[in-house]
Amino acid sequence: MMADDKEEQQTEITEDEHEEELNYKPPPEKSLREIVEADQEDESLRKYKEALLGEATKEVVILEPDNPKRVLVKKLLLIVDGRPDLTLDLSGNIDNLKNQTFIIKEGIHYKIRVEFFVQREIVTGLKYVQKILRHGIQVEKIIQMVGSYAPKPEIQSFTTQQEEMPSGMLARGKYCVKSLFTDDDKNEHLKWEWSFEIRKDWD
Repeated sequence: MMADDKEEQQTEITEDEHEEELNYKPPPEKSLREIVEADQEDESLRKYKEALLGEATKEVVILEPDNPKRVLVKKLLLIVDGRPDLTLDLSGNIDNLKNQTFIIKEGIHYKIRVEFFVQREIVTGLKYVQKILRHGIQVEKIIQMVGSYAPKPEIQSFTTQQEEMPSGMLARGKYCVKSLFTDDDKNEHLKWEWSFEIRKDWD
């Protein structure tokens, strides 16, 4: 649930801030090939890696050859039981998302799901960072540890825990959201802004 914190005026998301808050030092990065070729004499470990990494143990998974990024974020969905999912398409011009606003009923329980592809290399310590602002003042910040993912030709996804929208006259209105997908290596996979408006009902 969003809680007012008017002392926090900073709106930009930075990776250094993430590391300081999480107090976590990532291990040295290893390439997918190094991971696959290590411990080849251990048959049980080799089979485990094949089951975990799938096609990535045999060939490099590249879905968008002209895109050097490892994580290709495609969609953000706001999920509410009994309602159609509200969807943000992140595969096009993300600057246009600032002009789109979700209308959300106050007090509802919701989850956020992000759908993405992983290509080229394993991504370790993937994180979803979200800052919510109202009238330019930050009212909530969320850092969700998403996990580590191997390259796959299939879409992959992460769903947040259930949250509750605030309710009441003071909570109603428009909110700006700054979202970021990053990882242990401080790669900025995608950063975008979107907004939602809390109303008394869905209309």
